[in-house]
Amino acid sequence: MDTLSTVYLKPGEADRIIAGHLWLYSGAISRITQETPDGDLVQVKDHRQRLIGSGFFNSKSKIQVRMLSPERVTVDEAFFEARIREALAVRKKHMPHATSFRVVNAESDFLSGLIVDKYEDVLVVQISALGMEQRKPMILAALQKIFKPRAIAEKSESSFRKFEGMEESNGVVFGKIDGPVPIQLNGLKFDVDIAGGHKTGLYLDQQVNYQQVADLVTGGRVLDCFSFLGGFGLHAARGKATQVHMLDQSADAIAAATRNAKSNGLAEKCTFETTNVFDWLKSHTATAPNEKLIPKFDSIILDPPSFTRTRAAVGEALRGYKEIHLRALKLLKPGGTLATFCCSHHVDISTFQDVILSAAYDTRKILRRVATYTQSPDHPIIPSMPETEYLKGYSFELVR
Repeated sequence: MDTLSTVYLKPGEADRIIAGHLWLYSGAISRITQETPDGDLVQVKDHRQRLIGSGFFNSKSKIQVRMLSPERVTVDEAFFEARIREALAVRKKHMPHATSFRVVNAESDFLSGLIVDKYEDVLVVQISALGMEQRKPMILAALQKIFKPRAIAEKSESSFRKFEGMEESNGVVFGKIDGPVPIQLNGLKFDVDIAGGHKTGLYLDQQVNYQQVADLVTGGRVLDCFSFLGGFGLHAARGKATQVHMLDQSADAIAAATRNAKSNGLAEKCTFETTNVFDWLKSHTATAPNEKLIPKFDSIILDPPSFTRTRAAVGEALRGYKEIHLRALKLLKPGGTLATFCCSHHVDISTFQDVILSAAYDTRKILRRVATYTQSPDHPIIPSMPETEYLKGYSFELVR
């Protein structure tokens, strides 16, 4: 421990870290006591030489230190085992009946650059920080000890890897995976394609929201836009919806959603279409000479992928969000429900609502807000680190 390099912070830079933020940018650092290999553990002190904590160093990254602890720590297999067990305890407390969930959510669980998802007896690991990459054998050993999984896959495709000086890394690192992994969410069956699916295979951050949105569907026709594997649509179909039409531009996703509907005995209630959702919404709201002649839905669900990865592209993203809400509102019956989501960290919840209200104004609609959503509890939010909060959503009733 005594041989650790020490990173000294500039005056005023320690407060943010003490409050719970885990990223130290290069501009916050005044000096480093010795030449330090990238990925090494370092201790961090303020300008008065008071210990702030320890973390992984990487000179190639804008995030030069990823904090792990407010103390000096030894990072070994026992360290990872203890941290992962702490994270698992949080999930068991807040999602006691879930069998598939995010076990480790990086900064939210004080393991910056590490994500672990559990799909029944299969784990999927995503590593986006060099310090974690160098300790991958320790992480895998800890996971095998805690979970005794059938298999562990790695799906490290995050853009952060490029910023950390690493290539993508994908494949099965323990055990064997033959085809899609069958799981259950809220009592519904889903087949998860670990290799080809979005993120690590499924949008686990919506797990709680799937059922909450379905509970607001009181019957009639439902339009599920950006449906992916059918998370929202199948929950609605199991509930009171009489018919659910799912749209996604991925043919593979639509094929998987179709299979999931059949395996849950919901095929007769569901229809599917491979299409660009923007184009579909535009074509179905532009064909009638009068809006009153447009066939309407009783509920519409909008769960698009992120429209922006950077703050610089927020303006364009907001125009995209407004466009889909303009079109969706024209397709919604009076008294119907609009459930809508945004997964971009750079668009905060109030800005997102402003965009929706702007679309409502332009279409001369009045909305009543009936629910607000965030990410499921297996994706915890640390308020002192805003980057851990990204998913937000609303349900509105169309008053008129």
